[in-house]
Amino acid sequence: MIKIAVVWFKTDLRIEDNETLVKAISQSENVIPVYCFDESHFETTIYGFKKTGAYRAQFLLESLEDLDAKLRTLGSGLRIVMGKPEVEIPKLVQEYKAQKVFAKREVAFEERQTEKKVQDELFKLRCELEKVSTSTLYRAEDLPFSIKDIPDVFTNFRKKTEKDSEIRPPFEAPTKINSPEISPLELPSLEALGFAKTTIDSRAVLQFKGGETEAIKRLKHYFYDTKCLSTYKETRNGMVGADYSSKFSAWLALGCISPRFIYAEIKKYEKQFGANDSTYWLVFELLWRDFFRFMFKKYQTKFFLYKGIKSEKVNSKSLNEKLLLQWINGTTPSDFINANMHELQQTGFMSNRGRQNVASYFCNELNMDWRIGAAYFEEQLIDYDVCSNWGNWAYLAGVGNDPRGHRYFNIEKQASDYDKNKVFRSLWLK
Repeated sequence: MIKIAVVWFKTDLRIEDNETLVKAISQSENVIPVYCFDESHFETTIYGFKKTGAYRAQFLLESLEDLDAKLRTLGSGLRIVMGKPEVEIPKLVQEYKAQKVFAKREVAFEERQTEKKVQDELFKLRCELEKVSTSTLYRAEDLPFSIKDIPDVFTNFRKKTEKDSEIRPPFEAPTKINSPEISPLELPSLEALGFAKTTIDSRAVLQFKGGETEAIKRLKHYFYDTKCLSTYKETRNGMVGADYSSKFSAWLALGCISPRFIYAEIKKYEKQFGANDSTYWLVFELLWRDFFRFMFKKYQTKFFLYKGIKSEKVNSKSLNEKLLLQWINGTTPSDFINANMHELQQTGFMSNRGRQNVASYFCNELNMDWRIGAAYFEEQLIDYDVCSNWGNWAYLAGVGNDPRGHRYFNIEKQASDYDKNKVFRSLWLK
C-alpha cells in the first residue's frame, strides 16, 4: 500500500467505470485527483485554427465542475493546475510527496509525447506513472490480434473481434475516497482561456452541457424515457432534432461516460424491451470508435500526414483561401453544405451525415489538403475526439481505412435523400 497517489484526470472525467480511479484507491491510503489545463491545448495549430474552440472549452469547464462535485460527495475534490503537464504534475507530486501517478493511457501522437515527458520527469523523482486503458469498449489485450496485425478494414476487424473477444463489465463507482483536504474548485474562466462567452444557438439539436451527471441523464432520456434506442438504426441519419441519434459523442470524447458503461446499459435495455437491429447498431458505432483508436495505436503519426496510411495520394495539396473561407462560413454554391457549416459554427455540432458530406465536398469539390478541414473541425467540434476526427477525415480523403479507396459523395443526391423537404436547410439558412 502506498501512502499517497495522484490521479491525473484527462479525457476520463467520470466516477463510473473509471479503472484509473479504482486502481489508485485500492493501492493507496490517500488519493489526490488533479486536472491540468495543458497550455498546448489552447494554442493555434500550423493550419491556423485553435486546437480547442469556445464550445468545447465551455463543455470542459462544465464537466470539471461536475467531476469536482461528485468527488466532493466521496470525501475528495479536484485540484486544478495550469501549464505544461510535465512541469505541473511533478510539482504536485513533490508537494504531496506522492509515490505514484495514475493516468489514462493515451494512443494519439501528441498525447503520447506529453505522457512520455511526464513519465520522464516523474522518474527523476522516483515516482511511477501507471497508465490504464479506459476509453475503449474492448481492451487491446483482449483482441484476437496484436496491434500491428489489426486488419485495416473495419468489417474484418469487427467480425473477428465480435466472434472471439469479450467486452469486460464496467467498474463500479467508488463509494469513498480518502484525500487530504482539497481546497474549493478554482476553474479558469472562459475569458482566461482566451474565449469570449458563448451560447449555443437555440436551433441546436441539443443544448449540450458537460459532465457525467448530464451524460447519464441523456442516456436515460434516449433509452428509457423515449425508447429511441429501439429505432436508432432507422433514424440515425437524421439532421434535425435531439433524438434522431444518441448524441453521446461529446460526453464520450471527454470521458464523462464510458463505452463499456453504455454497452452494459444497452444489454439491460435489451433484457427489458428486447434486442433488435437498432440496439445492436449503437454497439456497432461504438466499435467504429474502438477501431479508430486501435488504428492510431497501429499507425501513430501517419494519420496526420498528407498521404495518411496509404502510399500514394490523389487529392490536391493546395490551399485556396477564398474557397476555404466560403466553406467555413457556409457561402459555397451548395445550400446543403452551407446549412451544415452554419450549424457547426453556431453550435459546435453537426450530424454524422453532414460531416461526411462537408468533408467529401472539401476533399473532392474544393480539392484542398484534407488536413486543413480536419483541423477546422478540431477547433469547432464540441465532441472533438482526435482518433475519430482524423480517422474519419483520412477515410473520406481516400488515405485512411476505406477499402473502396476514394469515396465521393454526390452532394445534390445526398441533400434530396436526407433533406428531401428542405427542413434542415430552411432551419439553418434563415
